Amino acid sequence: MRDQEILKKMTTLARETGERVLSLPRPASFRTLLELRAVFEGLDGPLQALLHERLGALRPAARWVEELKGRVPDAGEAWVVDAIDGAVQYLQGLPHWCVNIALVREGVPVIAVLHSTVQSETYTAVAGGGAARNGLAVRPSQKTELPVALIATSQPPFVAKDPGDVERAGRSLSAVLATAGAVRNFGPTSWQVAEVASGRIDAFWQYGLDDGNLLGASLVAREAGASVTNVLGQPWHAGARSILVAAPGLRQRLLDLLPPDGGVPMQVL
Repeated sequence: MRDQEILKKMTTLARETGERVLSLPRPASFRTLLELRAVFEGLDGPLQALLHERLGALRPAARWVEELKGRVPDAGEAWVVDAIDGAVQYLQGLPHWCVNIALVREGVPVIAVLHSTVQSETYTAVAGGGAARNGLAVRPSQKTELPVALIATSQPPFVAKDPGDVERAGRSLSAVLATAGAVRNFGPTSWQVAEVASGRIDAFWQYGLDDGNLLGASLVAREAGASVTNVLGQPWHAGARSILVAAPGLRQRLLDLLPPDGGVPMQVL
């Protein structure tokens, strides 16, 4: 099956999954971390099972990144899926969540779909085939000065496990706030990166390992023509400890501001 045909089936599945999420009863309230995990697993488990069944039928030999403890294999194919990307917002009753599906081949994302049911919008990309939102090609912004830029940032899950990443996130925020027009966090990391692809957001940066959220979205951004690097200006890849996705005219200005990530890139399997 060709990649464009796989993309169509992935897109249909992402939209179907999003509709299922939207039709679910309001999540139960929770007071503790243990209760939060129980509520989320009760919602996410059946959705992940659906994705595994349908995607597994498309590429039976592909592995699942979450079953590899989040590590991306450098040989063969692998699925990276998240039925409710932005689960924190979803559980709080906020609209900032999406369905995130990516197919990785030889360690590199080759097909990606991000679908926001609430916004009725879908970002798609195929390696070498460009990126689109609702079927129309997208491009990053043409801005060249930070004082007019809207820039976003976020943090990986469980970032507190690495105090260095927390410290670098704080220093980088101070540096960018002093120059940029506005700095915001709009919810799921993947969707914010895709919004850089379409020019709604001018740049996004983050410290820490976050392959699951970044693989598909990085393909959308790269295919749209955005710069996708780490904070040292090197091409971003699975296992990198930082990411900067930016309109080309803002890339170097942000690289000059952001502190080094201070980590050795994780090796893929």
